[in-house]
Amino acid sequence: MNINTRYFKSRNIQEFILSAISTVQEVQVLLYMSFTSIYLITIFGNAVIILIIRLNARLHTPMYFFLTNLSFLDICYSSVTVPKLLDILFTNNQKISFYGCIAQMYFFHVLGSSEMFLLAVMAYDRYVAICNPLRYAVIMRKAVIIRLCALSWLGGFAHSTIHTAFLLRLSFCGPNIMDNFFCDATPLIKLSCSDTTIDEIMLIVTPGILGPLCFMLILTSYRYIIISILKINSAEGRSKTFSTCASHLIVVSIFYGTAMIVYIQPMSVYSSANHFITVFYAIITPMLNPIIYTLRNKDVKGALQKLPYMGSVGHQDLS
Repeated sequence: MNINTRYFKSRNIQEFILSAISTVQEVQVLLYMSFTSIYLITIFGNAVIILIIRLNARLHTPMYFFLTNLSFLDICYSSVTVPKLLDILFTNNQKISFYGCIAQMYFFHVLGSSEMFLLAVMAYDRYVAICNPLRYAVIMRKAVIIRLCALSWLGGFAHSTIHTAFLLRLSFCGPNIMDNFFCDATPLIKLSCSDTTIDEIMLIVTPGILGPLCFMLILTSYRYIIISILKINSAEGRSKTFSTCASHLIVVSIFYGTAMIVYIQPMSVYSSANHFITVFYAIITPMLNPIIYTLRNKDVKGALQKLPYMGSVGHQDLS
């Protein structure tokens, strides 16, 4: 009877109250303008990356196919959290419905996990290109890269679905004030009045193991890449070869560095002090990715300069 009552109470909580980053009106205005600018830059920057790769036949290679997927992920990723944050800052409407909260958390983890897997796939692509250049076209053929991208997305959906299924078992009896500016697994679990032991274990097993595992695979790939680069005789050749990996390495460092700080920590130490890191991880990083790839990649910069003169869309050849 007690369990049924708890379950009923959980459904009586129709909404959660998200935390405001600031309650000072002047600061809210400044934050609203800042986050609006960041969001527009994120959408525009990633859309431009997708466009120039689509329009430039020279960029129809596996590496840029993965980059297109990364840019699309970043557009969706920031769109899960930023619009609601802007609503909070502009209208002070901190309420979000129970199922709206679950949906926001679900898609945030789908996209974040998919990006985690995709960055590992991109590291493998660079490993094959540099360490096995003669077999690159055979190994990274069109069917393979499409499967790798599909597996990245499926991995994200599977990871988030498992998390969400476990969270939906929980009861929420109150309070309903969330210690975050968007719905995420850790602050949601902290609000539950159920036994959350299994959910806390899931947080350790999935982000705590899958994240570092993918990161170790990336580091292993770059270990072999660096060894191969050091074997190149000319300094110019080493520099040119490493430049193709530099952008990806910077993006990986930012993404995994901030994500590990947010998720690989005991539940008991999670607090609003994480807001700054969460803002960087969830909002700033998707904006930085197109900037990094534009500034560090000569092919992308060259295609960007030629963009106004491209008259037609080429067919994408991924072989």
